[in-house]
Amino acid sequence: MSFPTRLTIKVTLACLILHLLVSLPLAWLLSGPKNWARRGLAFLVTAPLVFPPIALGFMLLLLLGSQGPLGAPLESVFGFRLVFSQTGVILAGYLAGLPLFARPLEAALRREEIKQLSLAARTLGCGPVKTFLLVTAPQVGPVLGSGLLLALARACGEVGITMMLGGNIVGRSNTLSLEIFNSVSHGEFERAMALCLILAVCGLFFYAILEKLTPTGS
Repeated sequence: MSFPTRLTIKVTLACLILHLLVSLPLAWLLSGPKNWARRGLAFLVTAPLVFPPIALGFMLLLLLGSQGPLGAPLESVFGFRLVFSQTGVILAGYLAGLPLFARPLEAALRREEIKQLSLAARTLGCGPVKTFLLVTAPQVGPVLGSGLLLALARACGEVGITMMLGGNIVGRSNTLSLEIFNSVSHGEFERAMALCLILAVCGLFFYAILEKLTPTGS
């Protein structure tokens, strides 16, 4: 039980970093004027939300596996194996939560008042990074925070993509969610219940923070 718990925590923390470093700039990029490139990128970002997770995981397995068009050069040139590893589990959790973070933040960044404030800051001499950190980010803070929490909660409970990319290997890539599946498959219902309680506590933790970030009505 300890390894799945540690791995789930590791995946959640890694996804937190990835969303701040990758998804945040990605949402900013998507908030720009619509063109064919941004529309295609928006489709890829939204795919984990509208596509069945097990099917998406299978497609990623074909793409990133040792014989895949991306996985083969990664393994032959760099010796880096993505699938059936903890890196694959992290990637699965990140992709599962990506649309829950990036798309709401994109919509918030498209608001006209946000664009006007950012434009005014740029006109007064602020650089793009400083403008985003000091002007834009505080204006979209609640959306950013709630989207991040939802994305992390989704990563914490991900099953379908994780099973395909991680392989559900005991002691290597079995997260709490996958270990619940394993316990039920082996008839260990008490163990499965204990693991469910751990995930329930995590869910309540995310919910409590989300409630703090949600503005109350007047």
